[in-house]
Amino acid sequence: MTILSEINIKKMGEEKTVYIGNGQKKNETWMKASICLSNIPKEHTFEYNGKKYMKVNINIKDEVDQYGNDVSVSVDTWKPDADQSTKEKVVAKSKAKAAAIGNDDLPF
Repeated sequence: MTILSEINIKKMGEEKTVYIGNGQKKNETWMKASICLSNIPKEHTFEYNGKKYMKVNINIKDEVDQYGNDVSVSVDTWKPDADQSTKEKVVAKSKAKAAAIGNDDLPF
């Protein structure tokens, strides 16, 4: 297995993918990977109960690379909308639809 020597940033739409490692699929339920800790961007780490964490995406590659790696590890860079979370938007739309069709007189 090879540890990436630098962060590879690939632009996909407006979101950047930050690759921090790779590995191999050993069987249907087990993957083995190396993560380059030096390449983890600080803005994607967070603390919870005094411990440091980072969310990652682990993907099976379409093709095996020259080192036999068929797994990639990247930083999960997804962030909720700054103005309103997705859950809040869904709830607001549902309430608006219910009010529009007059569901206020339902027996439950």
